[in-house]
Amino acid sequence: MRHTAHVARLKDPGRNCRMAKKTTKNNGSAGTSTIALNKKARHDFFIEERIEAGLSLEGGEVKSLRDGRAQLKESYVVIRNGEAWLLGCHISPLASASTHVTPDPIRTRKLLLHRRELDRLIGAVERRGYALVPTALYWKRGKAKLEIGLARGKKQHDKRATEKDRDWERQKARIMKHG
Repeated sequence: MRHTAHVARLKDPGRNCRMAKKTTKNNGSAGTSTIALNKKARHDFFIEERIEAGLSLEGGEVKSLRDGRAQLKESYVVIRNGEAWLLGCHISPLASASTHVTPDPIRTRKLLLHRRELDRLIGAVERRGYALVPTALYWKRGKAKLEIGLARGKKQHDKRATEKDRDWERQKARIMKHG
């Protein structure tokens, strides 16, 4: 009798789980949840390739990220001395995290990339005129990851064309729904 109960438990592993569910946005893949998005990046740039990078963070910043206190709106990535750095990313410190240390919310943070990836990015930025734009900040297997877009800047007429296409798609969906 005991053996069959064990087999039944194996068939339904979620039956006895009592874990709390987080209320963060999930982007579809297992184990990842979004902390912050840079929606303006898609408006201002043609993003041709996306690269995932780790972040070098301090303890209080990790707590702030878990609380969802991050902004990528005016941030950008710079390559200095063969290393990638995130500038302008605002991670608000938690008041309850520390009373004696006041961290800088907009400090420069090092990005963790493999040497081969860094060399490829350096070549794209310096030789071909690309920009490195942070597009998303998310959790992956308990670690904070930053999605960097290898991008070209849009001109004003490109932005208008994109907006026009978006409006047409919206209108087409309305017509199909009602007609």
